[in-house]
Amino acid sequence: MAVTDVECCEEHHVHIHVTNKAKRKMPDEDELYDLAELFKVFGDSTRIKILFALFEEEMCVCDIADTLNMTQSAISHQLRILKQSKLVGNRREGKSVIYFLADDHVRTIIDQGLNHIEE
Repeated sequence: MAVTDVECCEEHHVHIHVTNKAKRKMPDEDELYDLAELFKVFGDSTRIKILFALFEEEMCVCDIADTLNMTQSAISHQLRILKQSKLVGNRREGKSVIYFLADDHVRTIIDQGLNHIEE
C-alpha cells in the first residue's frame, strides 16, 4: 500500500481534546514493548497449531509432535518460546513432561483473532 493509497485530511488541524485523551490512555513504553513481543509469538503458524492442540487436551511433546506431524525437536523449540511468553505451562509426570495452556486468556486471544478474520 502506497502512501497515496491512504486517505488523509485535506487540511492540518489537530483536535487537542482527542489527542490529549489518547495520550493519557496510552500505556507506557515498556508495556507497549511487552505487548508487541507477545503478539510476535502469535505470528508463527506452528505455535498457533500447538495452542490449538492444547485447547483439546494437555499433551506431552511426543503427542504434540505426532498430532502436528513434526519432530520433537521442532516442537520443543516452539514450546520453549510459548513457555517464555507465559502462554503454556508444564509439569512432569514420571518420564513425561505434560504441556497445557497457561490460562483462559490464551484461548480468548485466539478466539478473538479468529472472530476478527471471519468477519
